[in-house]
Amino acid sequence: MYMWCQLNTDFIVSFWFGMRFKAMHLPWVFAGLDFILQGGGVNKLIGILVGHLYYFLKYRYPEEYGGRELLHTPEILYKYFPSRRGGVSGFGAPQPTAHKCLGDDNRHNWGAGQQFGGH
Repeated sequence: MYMWCQLNTDFIVSFWFGMRFKAMHLPWVFAGLDFILQGGGVNKLIGILVGHLYYFLKYRYPEEYGGRELLHTPEILYKYFPSRRGGVSGFGAPQPTAHKCLGDDNRHNWGAGQQFGGH
């Protein structure tokens, strides 16, 4: 969740009772909610710390400070979870044949069909 929030910082998320805020604050909202409801929140704070460390070492340090990439995804994970996007359950770019059945006037030719209950 922390990685998604850092990669989509300006995305507006809705929370309980219509509260809206930027995604970059979502981990802190969950930590605060955990603190209020359960009186703890230490696990959430540790998660934020680990997520921030991973984000810094994976993205910020190589891009902004010119350092080498210190963290690499193991190749076996790419075998099971390829890094390509699209083509699954409608996510990503539309299929190139999506409008193949549309006529020249952008209406579908449904045909005559058959009447329900007819013989």
